[in-house]
This record gives sequence, C-alpha cells and structure tokens, in this order.
Amino acid sequence: MIGIPSKLPEVGTTIFTVMSQLAAEHNAVNLGQGFPDFPMSGELTSLVAEAMQNGYNQYAHMNGVPLLRERLAEKAAKLYRASIDPETQITITPGGTYAIYTSLTTVLQPGDEVIVFEPAYDSYIPNIEVNGAIAVRISLQFPSYSIPWEEVRAKITAKTRMIMINTPHNPTGSVLSESDIEELRKTVRDTSILILSDEVYEHLIFDGIRHLSVLRYPDLLERSFVCFSFGKTYHCTGWKLGYCISSPALMKEFRKVHQFNCFSCDTPKQVGIAAYTANEQAYLSLGAFMQEKRDFFRELMKATPFQCIPSHGSYFECYSYGHFSQEPDKDLAARLTREYGVTAIPVSAFYKNAEDNKVLRFCFAKKEATLERAITGLKNFQPV
Repeated sequence: MIGIPSKLPEVGTTIFTVMSQLAAEHNAVNLGQGFPDFPMSGELTSLVAEAMQNGYNQYAHMNGVPLLRERLAEKAAKLYRASIDPETQITITPGGTYAIYTSLTTVLQPGDEVIVFEPAYDSYIPNIEVNGAIAVRISLQFPSYSIPWEEVRAKITAKTRMIMINTPHNPTGSVLSESDIEELRKTVRDTSILILSDEVYEHLIFDGIRHLSVLRYPDLLERSFVCFSFGKTYHCTGWKLGYCISSPALMKEFRKVHQFNCFSCDTPKQVGIAAYTANEQAYLSLGAFMQEKRDFFRELMKATPFQCIPSHGSYFECYSYGHFSQEPDKDLAARLTREYGVTAIPVSAFYKNAEDNKVLRFCFAKKEATLERAITGLKNFQPV
C-alpha cells in the first residue's frame, strides 16, 4: 500500500450519502437529500433528444454553447437589469457545486482566509481547505439564521480573500434582505475582498420576496463569482449543469482553471436548455409552484410536535424540536428513519463543529403523496 497525506483528513462520507443509504435500508420516505421526485418537463427532455438526433453530440465550446450563454445574458438583463457580456462573463459548468469549487480554486492561495456562514452547504469548507486556505466560520444568528454583520467586520484581517454568501440559503431557506446587501457593500468597499454568491435557488423564493442577486449591483459583481444551477431550476438535478457569471477579469482566470478540469460540458443538454429558455414561465412560475409544496408540507407538519422555522426559499424547511427533546439531532434523524420511516438531515451536519440547535431539515420538493406518507410516520413520533 502506498500511503499519501490526505488533503482533507477530517472529511468522511457526506451526511446526504449516509442518510440516503439509511433511508434505502429501511424503505423510508427520503426527505433528506434535495431532489424532486416528480417529473421534469417533457418539452425539455424532447428538446435534448432532438439535439442528440440532430448531431449535437461532440464537444461544446469550452465556455459553453454560445446560444445558451446569449440567452442567459438576456435573462440577467430582464430579471436583474444586469449588463452581461456572454463572451467574457458567462461559463457553463458541470453543476453549481463545480462552479463554486472552480471559483475558489481560481483565486485562493495557501493561507488566505474565507469567511463562511454556518450552517453551510457541505462543499464550502472542504473546497476552501483543499486549496490550502482557511475557513473563518461565523454562525448565523439562530433561529432567524441572519448574518451578524458586526462580527463579520470584526473577523476581517489582512488575509481575508473572500466572503461567501448563499441566498436563498441551504439548509435553512433564509434569504438576504436589502439591508444585508447594503451591509455587504459597506463591508467590502475600499478593500480587495472578493465575493462568492451561491444563487442556485434563485427562482425558488417565496412570500413575494424579491431575489437580490449580486447581478443587480455592478459594484459587487465586479468582485464576485455568481453561481447558478439548471438542475434546481428545471427539476433535473442529475444532469449536473450550472453556470458562473463574473466580471471579465475574474472570468478570464476562472476559465484558465476550467479548461484543464472538465474543459466542456454536455452538449445536447446545453442545446436543449438554450431552446427551452424561451419558455420564461418555466422559471418565473417556479417560486409559486414550490411555495404550494412548502405550504402543503407546513400544514401537514402541524399534526406533529415539530416547530417550524419558516423558510422563504430553496427546497427546504427546518423544524426544531428542542422544546420537547434534547436528543442529539444526528441520533434523532437516524431514529426517525429506522423507527418511523422518514428521513431528514440533522442541521448540525452543516457546522464544522457540529453545533446542535436541535433542528432537522426536510426537503418538501416532492409529490403531495410523498409528503403525506412522511407525515403518517411523523404523526406517530414519540420522544425518548
């Protein structure tokens, strides 16, 4: 055996894999991992099949199919009044997580510091650390999961290279407000600090709230990598396609890393999506569609002892249980799966130090029948 020093010595199997495997073993309703169980658009799959039949099966341009990038620039102009050059500012990527990783790898040097808000999507900190940089962790204020901006400014040092934001937020469903954006602008003004904005749930936003994309703010976009996902928008998470938008200078460096990693992405799917973007209602109606599912699940959960922490976006809603039990959240998530046939994700898994506020995350991006089956089990729940 040849031994090598691990670049990620503290990393094991992700909580999503662990809980999904446990769900399969116990035939549980899996409300853990964030993927829909309802069909995606037949029109979109037909467009992809048509692209294959029409010969779009070889390498796409490294930066992405030109028509798709043009359509995305048009979309950014309509939604966010952003002036984006599809030639120099947009790159298609194999998923949103890849866009995040490549953004970090593009700019981080060993010893750089990156401010990360926890609970955080599980790829953030490993992506930082594999580049030899340091994650400066700040806990969002529980239970609102809001950003403590004074603490952010207190933790900025000469080594601070980047601040990572995520709206709508995974795992909590919180969203950034106008005041958050102003605080961010104030914090980075007259500095060289970069921003990574994870906006993969841009269209999954509820309650009449406006998505405050970094694309709306030229002064922020100049220093930002903004990452998106087609999988979340079009219910095709298994396609693993996304994209990154940045300033021309930053995107030039992003593409240097990208070209020697995946080089280019799935051609027929890009061609199909480019055609499908003409159907604007497919994404403009997504927030209302998913809010109905959130509200349906929220109403069902009233029959259980769990207490809602309101979500305003994403696939997820968090529920607390500290008012009736002090059982560790990882233990409770496993017990719910084994004994009650419902799988959730313990929110402590989104903190590096496993901070346990007695909260579970449930995915409501499911068919109503799936959610009803889950509640059948949760209604029978008995604390230990």
